[in-house]
Amino acid sequence: MNWLQEIKKSFLTSLWFMFLTFPLMVMKVSTIGDNNVTLYRWKNMVLVGVGAFFLSFLWRWALDRKENGSRKEVDEDKETPLARVRRIFNKPRVKLPSISGLIILVALFPFITSMYQTNIMISALIYIMLGLGLNIVVGLGGLLNLGYAAFYSVGAYTYGLMFRYLAGFLGGNLDGLLFWIALPLAGITTAIAGILLALPVLRLRGDYLAIVTLAFAEIVRMLETNLDTITLGPSGIPGIPRPWFFGLKMTPMNATKVIYFIIIVLVILTIFMVRRLENSRLGRAWEARREDEIACESMGINITKVKLSSFALGAVWAGLAGVLLAAKTTVINPNSFTIWESVIVLCVIVLGGMGSIPGVITGALIIILLPEYLRAFSEYRMLIFGIVLVVMMIFRPGGFIPKVRTFYKFKEDE
Repeated sequence: MNWLQEIKKSFLTSLWFMFLTFPLMVMKVSTIGDNNVTLYRWKNMVLVGVGAFFLSFLWRWALDRKENGSRKEVDEDKETPLARVRRIFNKPRVKLPSISGLIILVALFPFITSMYQTNIMISALIYIMLGLGLNIVVGLGGLLNLGYAAFYSVGAYTYGLMFRYLAGFLGGNLDGLLFWIALPLAGITTAIAGILLALPVLRLRGDYLAIVTLAFAEIVRMLETNLDTITLGPSGIPGIPRPWFFGLKMTPMNATKVIYFIIIVLVILTIFMVRRLENSRLGRAWEARREDEIACESMGINITKVKLSSFALGAVWAGLAGVLLAAKTTVINPNSFTIWESVIVLCVIVLGGMGSIPGVITGALIIILLPEYLRAFSEYRMLIFGIVLVVMMIFRPGGFIPKVRTFYKFKEDE
């Protein structure tokens, strides 16, 4: 790396940035009084120049290091840092205390923190479910679905509509019983919706598939907005009851704790089911189709069945998450299920690691918890997401915790 040449490039970059941002960052017109006065904030220009210089130099240095690292011979027997962490964690003396401590922390969390903190964690756990569900479609199946928020809304409106039209038959004390009925029903409804979406897009892939799924999400949202007589339109459905728990009349704080433990159980069930699906024959077929659809079909795998099952099973977890959202907020409306929700769930997978269950969990915790604890940067969330995604795609395309592919290595006996 020629340091003098790189410093020169960074200096030219900083000059260019100062020139481009001069009208916006330096010049300011004051309209106080009769005459307009132009103020020049030279301090901002210095900050822009210095920041552009160092960021440009750091960016080129990182790219050079990445290129030089890719040229070096990779030692197959050399252990990566992530593999080293896995090996250490798999030791019984480390694994058992870590799991025990995590279980204790999860069980005590709603009792040692405030209701606000518990609600934040519930939101993060909901996005873990959404991420694991979309991971079936995108991470394992290799199908880019930008309309995942549609299944999320179908699950929420399943519970909301059941409350609106069936609550009168159960009576006020048993309204919360609908939650337990809505959970499996929402899973079935969203699975059917996933099949209905998959049928017309069986021959599509790539950008075309993404556009169609995006249109599907908008169609569902517009239907929920315009069917005033059924869904109450933009105002949404209010007063949705929280889960009924053995007929107990619970305070909002206790109801929040109950929802927290319910979603903990569902997240554990989701992780177990996704893990089993990943190692099943169907999961192998999903990954084979993702790698090469033509070769997969030539081996006798039914591509239609594989795609339908991927969309249907991925949608089930979105439906369950929608019911949990409706129970948590007690009100739902179409504005809660915009394209931004699909983008956030997709960011969870991309940042965490496509196809990786620990990666999806890590991505969901980072994307949902950080904006809450760093509210000073909440206005720049989309900008930060874009920058992080670009950096991740260049320097760590596999995500924070990339998926480890299973392989078998044979060694000759000495």
